[in-house]
Parts: sequence; C-alpha cells; structure tokens
Amino acid sequence: MKVGLVAGEASGDLLGAGLIRAIRERIPEASFEGVAGPAMTEAGCDAWADAAELAVFGLVEPFVHLPRLLKLRRSLTRRWRASPPDVFVGIDAPDFNLGLEKRLRQSGIRTAHYVSPSIWAWRSGRIKTVGKAADRVLCILPFEKRIYDENGIDAVFVGHPKATSLPADIDIESVRELLDLGEGQVVAVLPGSRVSEVKRIGPVLLKAAVMLAGQKDNLRFVTPVASPKLRPLIEAQLADTAIADRFRIIQGDSIEAMSAADVVMLASGTAALESALIGKPTVAGYAVSGTTAMIARMMGVKNEFYTLPNIVVGEELIPEFMQEDFKAGSLAQAVWNFLDDPERSEAIRQRFAKLRKDLALGADDCAAEAVINLAK
Repeated sequence: MKVGLVAGEASGDLLGAGLIRAIRERIPEASFEGVAGPAMTEAGCDAWADAAELAVFGLVEPFVHLPRLLKLRRSLTRRWRASPPDVFVGIDAPDFNLGLEKRLRQSGIRTAHYVSPSIWAWRSGRIKTVGKAADRVLCILPFEKRIYDENGIDAVFVGHPKATSLPADIDIESVRELLDLGEGQVVAVLPGSRVSEVKRIGPVLLKAAVMLAGQKDNLRFVTPVASPKLRPLIEAQLADTAIADRFRIIQGDSIEAMSAADVVMLASGTAALESALIGKPTVAGYAVSGTTAMIARMMGVKNEFYTLPNIVVGEELIPEFMQEDFKAGSLAQAVWNFLDDPERSEAIRQRFAKLRKDLALGADDCAAEAVINLAK
C-alpha cells in the first residue's frame, strides 16, 4: 500500500509520524511519501519537501508566500496524478491541503483529512469545502463528528493524541525539586509561543503574578520559554517587576513547567488543553489587536467559549478572559480562587480526568484503521 501525506507544522509532523508507525504495524510493506517533517522522515516517509514550508502565520504572511505554496501544490498534484497513492492523507494545514485533496479526489484518488478545521468556531461554510475535498475526515474532538454526520460527510472520531501521550500520573514534588522551586505553592505562567503574543499577553500575566505574589509570601512562579528568541523579551518584562526572584525560567518544556504547578495561568491556545489533560486547574486569557478583532467579527467568529476544554465539555471549567475582559485583576482573582480552595481545585481535576478518558482512544491506531479501510 502506498500512502501520500502532507503535514503542516510540527504538530502535524508528530501526527503523521504516529500514523505511519501505526499503519506499518498492520502493513509492514506500506510506503509513505510527500511533505514531511523530521518525525515523519524518521518514521519512514520519503520527504519530497519539508513540512516547515507550510508553516505560515498571521493575516499577511500567507499572501507573501502564496506563489511558492501554489507552485508546491501544483507539483504535488502532478506527481501523484502520474503515480497515484492508494490513499492520500492531508494532515491539518487546511488552507493548503483541502485544495490538494480536491484535485486528487477528482483524479480518483481516495483522500482523508486528518484534524478537522475549526468549522465550529468560524467560517462554518468551509464544511462544504471539506465535503468536496475529503472522502473521510479524521476528527480529534467528539462533537466534530456529529457536525459532519449532520451534513452527510463521512467522519471518524479517532480521539486526541495528546490524551494518550501526556503523562497521567505526575510526581509534583520531584518535578519541583528538579526545577529548584523550593517550598510553597507554584503558579505556571505561559505567555504564548510567538513574539507578538508575548509582547501583548506577557505584561498582563506578569501584572497578575505581581498581585498574587503580594497575597502570598512563599508563592513561586515558573515560565517555560517556547523558543530561545523569546527569552530576552520575557526576561526584560520580568525585570520591570519586583518579583523576578520568585520566577524560574526554563527552556522549552511547557509540560514540565505545568506539571510543577498548583495552578496554570496561560495565553489561551493549545497549552490550555495540555494543562487540562495533565489535570491542572487553569486560568486562560487572550487579546488580539483591534483590527484583528474586527476582522474576526466580520468572518463570523462567535463562540460561547474560546478555550478548547470548555468547548469540548460545553462548560467553563477553565475561567477565560478574552479581549475586553483580559485584565490582570480578573486573572489574579481566578487563580487565587483555585489556590485558596483545595476542594474546588480537586473537583476541576476530576472533571479533567474524565475529559482525558473521553479523548484517549488511541488516536494513532484509530486513524490508521480509518485510513487503511478507506484505501480498501
């Protein structure tokens, strides 16, 4: 069996690698080719291009790279039309992959799209595009399958890979000792993974940390730095506060930082789901520029909740403060409510444990079965 793959960004690369390994366990002679990152290449994919080429962000950057991306998509279409795979799997990167899938499907190649676009959050009309592009959608969130079922589109809920891969039992004291956090309660502070996020979100989170530090003398903080270029920025922001000696900055490992914490305070995003899956009471906030907020409203972004765990369960398990509500005082109070109420924190941990169980289906194996069955 030959499988064509295109993954975008590091997260897609990890999903692709897991899928490749799971298919190989069932069909040892299977071959894989396409756009891959280092994890997929190591798993056995013949990389025609690097997944990093698809990693473009923001409102303007995609337009700058559009000619290059269109050229790559045309090249892939020609190659696979000339030598068709038994099945093609587009992994995330919907703006690139859905167009490619549509062309391949029109040529008679079976197509799957792994990770549904956020049709439930914005641009709901994209579901029609997905339906024309993919023979099957592999969903990592349970409510997504229901949406596709209602629209007559073949979809399979495979579970969320992080619900299986993240540690379930954490020795908090050992992690704190490793990070030299000392005695007392700990708050993990995660201001984001991009320069623009840290510039906008970081000062508000640090102001909230200052408020919390004023309420508890032995409260400590830990912040993971997503990339080396962010460290000088975070250190400069921290230098403007009076609590720099209370902070421990570590390189890269957000899971380690969150594992050491009693409560996590973060910029809403992927880290919120990770924090929930390792059972940490969490407070989230986010704000975008006025222009971006206006564009989002024009594009129909209107959610009851914005933080992924809240969206999945339909309830505000993670207090979230967005846009006009993103204020240091509100964040600090929400964190303090967890620190000061062990029973409430434990109740949230129990709810997060159920969320993890609901999502931990073994995504790699479920996705492999869905792809193999489609190829057949």
